[in-house]
Amino acid sequence: MGLQKLIVRTLMKLPESWILKLAGGTPVEIDGRTMDPRIQLLAAQGAKAPSMTTLSIEEARKGADDGLALLEAKPRRTVSILSRTIPGADGELHVRIYTPAGATGPLPGIVYYHMGGCVIGNLETCNTFCSILADDCRAIVVSVDYRLAPEHKFPAAMDDAVASFDWVSENAAALGIDPTRMGVGGDSAGGWLSAVVCQVRKAEGKAQPKAQLLIYPATDLDSKNGSMVSCAEIYPLPTEIMDWFMEQFLNGPEDAKDPRASPAHSTNMSGLAPAIIATAGFDVLRDQGEAYGVKLREAGVPVTYRCYDTLSHAFTAFSGAVPAAKTACEEIARDMARALG
Repeated sequence: MGLQKLIVRTLMKLPESWILKLAGGTPVEIDGRTMDPRIQLLAAQGAKAPSMTTLSIEEARKGADDGLALLEAKPRRTVSILSRTIPGADGELHVRIYTPAGATGPLPGIVYYHMGGCVIGNLETCNTFCSILADDCRAIVVSVDYRLAPEHKFPAAMDDAVASFDWVSENAAALGIDPTRMGVGGDSAGGWLSAVVCQVRKAEGKAQPKAQLLIYPATDLDSKNGSMVSCAEIYPLPTEIMDWFMEQFLNGPEDAKDPRASPAHSTNMSGLAPAIIATAGFDVLRDQGEAYGVKLREAGVPVTYRCYDTLSHAFTAFSGAVPAAKTACEEIARDMARALG
């Protein structure tokens, strides 16, 4: 363990009263919620670093990778991880395949997409959480390294998400997956892509996944109210960075109206896969996720909704430093396990 990581882990093990003092002394409260002191300390430290919006794309990606590496737990040892490539919408995509120990016979499958605003992030970003999903769901998880902006603008990431889910579905038997128990999921941009996969498959007349796992997803790029305002300055996704992501990803403002960019703009959500939606109390995307769940329910889609009130955006990557984040990850995995049967 590097020295910096050791220091972070040591600080996070201090009594919460001490951590709160290091984080400014006064609890952060927004919309009737109180932030976890460890998240508050991370936010205080993050505020000292240059904004991602001032960095080059390469610097932003490396900074995000380095920061998350300090907070992640190690992947589950009971899960094997295989790297390979599969066909994407425009060339090969790197994937990691997670298989729980002692797997026999066809298992449920989950195609997973990482967070990062479709600009940053990679297979390492969700490495630990994918191992938790594989282990606790007793499922084979295929994590997809889709194309990123600004090198690949909208809808490249969406096209890769759809193509990768199609490929896994068509090759389920060879992968050891039961094709009748396949789910799709992701966090942040990955949740966004998962919602799009379900909508595109419906439009194309293809079978829906058994479940869609949407963790603090972006669903409405036109949203300007609610948590977009109250959490506008909250680490690690203030609106400044959210806007920067969209500047890199979208070709122009008109793209935000496309249901592939804003799934909440779909006029008919009936028949979509049952949804598990998890949001964070301190997140600009909190209200979008909840509102999307309401629209799904109104269309007759079963929805399990949880808001982790004390946590922030990106908590699936904090499992090594924030106990409440680890607990949330495991609860979400149990929800997905039930959904996949």
